[in-house]
Parts: sequence; C-alpha cells; structure tokens
Amino acid sequence: MARFEIPSLETAQFAGAGINAELSFEMGIQYSSGRGGSVNLIEAHKWFNIAAARGNRDAVRMRGEIAAEMSAAEIAEAQRAARAFLAVH
Repeated sequence: MARFEIPSLETAQFAGAGINAELSFEMGIQYSSGRGGSVNLIEAHKWFNIAAARGNRDAVRMRGEIAAEMSAAEIAEAQRAARAFLAVH
C-alpha cells in the first residue's frame, strides 16, 4: 500500500487529493504514530473511523488497536468528531 507524506489535512485539500479512505487512513497513521508531531489518539481514532466508514478494512483493525489504549470518554470524543466531519464532507 502506498504511503502519503502529508503534513496536514489542509495541505491535502489544497493539493486536490480529496479526502478518501486511503488519505483518511494515512491521517490516522500520522496521528497514532506521532509522525510530524505528537501522538494524538483521539484524532487518530477519528481518522481511522472515517477511513473505516469509507471502506478501509485496515482502518477497522487500527481503530480497535488504539481504542484499547483510550478511555471511554476519549473514544466518545473521537466518535463525535468523526460524525461531525462526515456530516460536512
């Protein structure tokens, strides 16, 4: 699978890449690994959730792995953020 080096979602949008399942998965990878910044499991979960909703099966697995490291409140926050994003995009 190809990996994108995208520093931010805004950069991807301006580059015309669109926000598809693979880009969403890559955003989850960036936030879960701290690539390009610090680790943010809430953002990672959000992006894996978006990727999963768009059909990325690897995102389902990754979302589960990081959820095991999160509190119920953090998971709920990530889910709310994913729903809000999907409602607009």
